[in-house]
Amino acid sequence: MKALKLLLGFTLLITLFTSCYTEVIVEEPINDPVPALTLSQILNSHELWYVDIHQSNANGQIPFMQMAFTLSFNNGTLFANNNLVGIGDQGYGFGTDIGYYDTFSNTLEVTHDIDGFHRFKVTQLNNHTLELYHPNLNLRYVLEGYQRSNFDYDRLFYDNIHYFLQEYQAWEKSYTSPYGEPNPFDYETFLQFLPGGGDGNFQSSEDVNGTSIPYIYWDYTGIYNVDDVPSNRYLKYLTLDYDFMGNEYFELTVINDTTIELFHNPSGTLYRFVGKGFIPLKNSETGKLRISNAEIAKQTKKISNF
Repeated sequence: MKALKLLLGFTLLITLFTSCYTEVIVEEPINDPVPALTLSQILNSHELWYVDIHQSNANGQIPFMQMAFTLSFNNGTLFANNNLVGIGDQGYGFGTDIGYYDTFSNTLEVTHDIDGFHRFKVTQLNNHTLELYHPNLNLRYVLEGYQRSNFDYDRLFYDNIHYFLQEYQAWEKSYTSPYGEPNPFDYETFLQFLPGGGDGNFQSSEDVNGTSIPYIYWDYTGIYNVDDVPSNRYLKYLTLDYDFMGNEYFELTVINDTTIELFHNPSGTLYRFVGKGFIPLKNSETGKLRISNAEIAKQTKKISNF
């Protein structure tokens, strides 16, 4: 009888525990993956893409890429800031229309008005940096993204003064200060700055003021360099290498998009030059091609060893 009571007690306990047990199922929350941005959306995420020529390889050249300071992708139309004259104002900061583009997956296809069709594979390096790879030419271009509101147009201008000088067919002397010692540069009337070794080549002429550009006789051709002035981003050092006649040294100040001042340190004379024949850059036949600092150093070394 006692054994029967114990058995009934165990049965009752088991029944109670079984009835109190509730199975709790915890379901993992379902997180829908965030859809990846399309290449078109990535290109449109920044209003300006600065072409960092110094991070891009230089084993070859695509003219419109070498020429552009910035690119903008706007609903199928490709814009570029090729000129420093008017930078920040031209095309509301976008520059000029240079062609059109289309995107497929990670591929960018560009049809340039002059340079024709080019296809790039695009890699997003981070939220504001892209790499454009041209497989046929084995070229890579690095683009850094900005909005117009936070892009430093002034810095771009003053970091590339040597290209600004090339955007006019000639610079005509318009003023010579009444002070300063007489020197050979007093006789120079026209200057011209061209792509070449170092920052580029220059030509000078003693033709009379008012001579039409096609009729200017260039008396001398040499190399020029533009160097930074420590602690003053708006002032530059300009060196004109006259070879056997020696170098001429100036402090270069940009007054506006059409006028520069050259202060001749040795004589203490101030000169003012006005740009003639503005060159709206759209292809390499009419203007400069930007090259990296490494390439400039290579060309300068080659010339100095000649």
